[in-house]
Amino acid sequence: MPTPLERELAYYEGLYSGFAQQHFARPAVVAFRRYLAARIVGQTGAHSRSRVLSLGCGIGDSEMLLAPHVGEIVGIDLSPKAIAQARADAGCARLGNLRFLSGNWQEALGALGQFDLVLGVFFFHHLTDSELERAPGDLAQVLQPGGVIYALEPSARRLAGVVGKLLFPRLMKRYQTEDERQLLAGPTGALFQNAGYEVRTNWFDFASTPLAGLLPGWRVGYRAARLLDHALVKVPLLNEWSANFELIAHGAG
Repeated sequence: MPTPLERELAYYEGLYSGFAQQHFARPAVVAFRRYLAARIVGQTGAHSRSRVLSLGCGIGDSEMLLAPHVGEIVGIDLSPKAIAQARADAGCARLGNLRFLSGNWQEALGALGQFDLVLGVFFFHHLTDSELERAPGDLAQVLQPGGVIYALEPSARRLAGVVGKLLFPRLMKRYQTEDERQLLAGPTGALFQNAGYEVRTNWFDFASTPLAGLLPGWRVGYRAARLLDHALVKVPLLNEWSANFELIAHGAG
């Protein structure tokens, strides 16, 4: 039987064999990535001297948008096909402060040095329970004093997931691996807090990110949903049904 890591690798090697490159270039997905890049800078205080580690970077589309705002980004992903595409795109864009590596992130950490910011965008929910429990301690070893971890993760209470499974079951399955699952904001934040981080979580959206995945060509729809989400995530009780949540964890200074 394949291990979870082997299943993840097989899934993403297939995803990055053409579909993902085309999908991520669609207008709504690009709009989401641009919003996310600006959000990361605003929420983390990343600046022109920041050294950034991006876990599960995929083809590096978010990293390319962040590159002009930071000193250096090192992206790592399990999929060799994703990394090959990321390197090619960074070369075409002449972005010299991007470096992409293929492999297992835990095994690579020891040789990567120290970082001011660690990103995990839709990354931590792919880890096993034991890997997730160890992640705060593992990442503390490469985080500069006062450094920040930023994560964006799907919520286990997400209303969009329920609706999506009812209306688009085949499409939803295409976007999910066999071993991934959604996370709860509170318990996930507690893992980092118990490891000595100062943690806050924010509700991120209801419809805009799922809409970008389901209707990637509809840029206007994404932007309208994003505006609505800004209001919805502020509504008490309702916001607990959000699709995704942010986790911002500050290391000890």
